[in-house]
Amino acid sequence: MTASALPPPPPPGVARRLRLWWVSRDALPSLPRWMLLRAGPFLLATVMLYIGNGVLIGWAGAYNVLVGITSPADADPQWCAWPLSLAGWALLPALIGGVVGYLVSAQIEAHRSRDLAEILAELRDQAGAAGPESG
Repeated sequence: MTASALPPPPPPGVARRLRLWWVSRDALPSLPRWMLLRAGPFLLATVMLYIGNGVLIGWAGAYNVLVGITSPADADPQWCAWPLSLAGWALLPALIGGVVGYLVSAQIEAHRSRDLAEILAELRDQAGAAGPESG
């Protein structure tokens, strides 16, 4: 049997494709990598809390607890509403702040025309050239 008569290899399975996708995560830009590796687990936990509360206290009640319209003390059962309320109060604003921070940093880096070391050297030269004034 010759090499040209061999059938092509089978396509990679789901497990191999997932492994290759996970290995290539470092090729992502900083914001998508941060969303996947750092914020992803927290977002997943918040979504799971919301779904659990939606099933237990109703979808409108879960939304109201998440955004702080309704106190978790008014929900029934309370044990599941308190974690959702804490996620809506502390976790979601932190994640939004992280995304905004990355976007602002990227815009600053894109508009920076000179290197920071170059700017600091110029400032040191200007400060040394002025010298102390004697009076």
